[in-house]
Amino acid sequence: MSLSVFDLFKVGIGPSSSHTVGPMRAAFLFVGHLRESGALPRVARVRCELFGSLGATGRGHGSVKAVVLGLTGEQPHLVDPAAVEPQVRSVRTDHRISLGGEHKIDFEVDADIVLHRRKRLEFHSNGMVFEAFDDDGDRLVRREYYSVGGGFVLDEDEAGRPALVEDGTRVAFPFRTGSELLAHTAGTGTRISDVVLANEAAWRPEAETRAQLLHIWEVMRECVDRGSRTGGVLPGGLQVRRRAQDLRASLEPGADPMEWVTLHALAVNEENAAGGRVVTAPTNGAAGIVPAVLHHAHRVLPSFDDDAAVRFLLTAGAVGVLFKENASISGAEVGCQGEVGSACSMAAAGLAELLGGTPEQVENAAEIGIEHNLGLTCDPIGGLVQIPCIERNAIAAIKAITAARMALRGDGEHHVSLDKAIKTMRETGADMKDKYKETARGGLALNIVEC
Repeated sequence: MSLSVFDLFKVGIGPSSSHTVGPMRAAFLFVGHLRESGALPRVARVRCELFGSLGATGRGHGSVKAVVLGLTGEQPHLVDPAAVEPQVRSVRTDHRISLGGEHKIDFEVDADIVLHRRKRLEFHSNGMVFEAFDDDGDRLVRREYYSVGGGFVLDEDEAGRPALVEDGTRVAFPFRTGSELLAHTAGTGTRISDVVLANEAAWRPEAETRAQLLHIWEVMRECVDRGSRTGGVLPGGLQVRRRAQDLRASLEPGADPMEWVTLHALAVNEENAAGGRVVTAPTNGAAGIVPAVLHHAHRVLPSFDDDAAVRFLLTAGAVGVLFKENASISGAEVGCQGEVGSACSMAAAGLAELLGGTPEQVENAAEIGIEHNLGLTCDPIGGLVQIPCIERNAIAAIKAITAARMALRGDGEHHVSLDKAIKTMRETGADMKDKYKETARGGLALNIVEC
């Protein structure tokens, strides 16, 4: 196991983990590289080129703004969403940018950030090139970065290695497959969440792990609350009306629990589409599914407490690790099956454990969750994370609950393993045409006229 659950659950801003969070991190890393190499004081100009899916949908996904923010020293988990527009507007108006908040240079947003709609770099669809030049126009530094999904960023040195770079940490129960994870639970007689919690101890004390997971849960709750109390129209030009506020006003406390699940998913993804603060779970485009199902558990389970929230996230995180290790969570790489599909699988597993499922039933729930999202394309209209993304999260949250319930009605034995389903998702993504991988050049994006 090379990943922590906190690599899957990260606080950031919308609308996209791969197209907003990733580019912001890359720009921040580039400035850090300039600083560490001693080149920063000599920089007179910076240029950024976005390729592949980033270039095709960068404006709708907020990639341009993200690059500006990253160059100024902002980070996704720390930036104030309310300050984003004023900061970017100031750079546009002043035609100046302060690299890392310490070195001012001339900067023209639309000229110095270039979006290549039809070009891509070889390693990954979400490729970026950053260059820095001196007063004479001579290039000081050139660096490539890749946003590989869920906010993960690799630089050019890491791109030639496997998509996940080992950090060398030795964990108690290493696993790369679902079958290895189940073997650990069988050998110890414990739950999946217990295995993951033991592994997290390799990075930090258990009390700290629990505190950080409860912080993730708190950010999710805050996001749902903001999203369900905010009305109006989402930015971007499609004039998509926010619905969560009206839905909340119409629901009685005793309403069908599935109505509340829909509300919570819509609230999160409307916040994400508006550039608000969300938790990547495992991506921004699929950020509403895990919180909606966790809220469902909170609402319907009498025994729900802080420990239940922790166990849910640990179990969901374990499944997310399997997707990240063995396939992809990037819509630009495998389509929306990698985002909404993996999130549905994660949420189903988390709920199944809280409902008392055995590790085998939990694995079954995760498999059901992804199996019925296989082949899901990523075709956002106008390159915006709005249609069909927002409703898709609500539907997938309901699917996750159904998957958990179905799995608990069985004994854990089933014909298709989670490992085989993840392998199938990876192969399906490889076969999928590029126009269905977050380019806004296929499916609904092609057949619905933007207005």
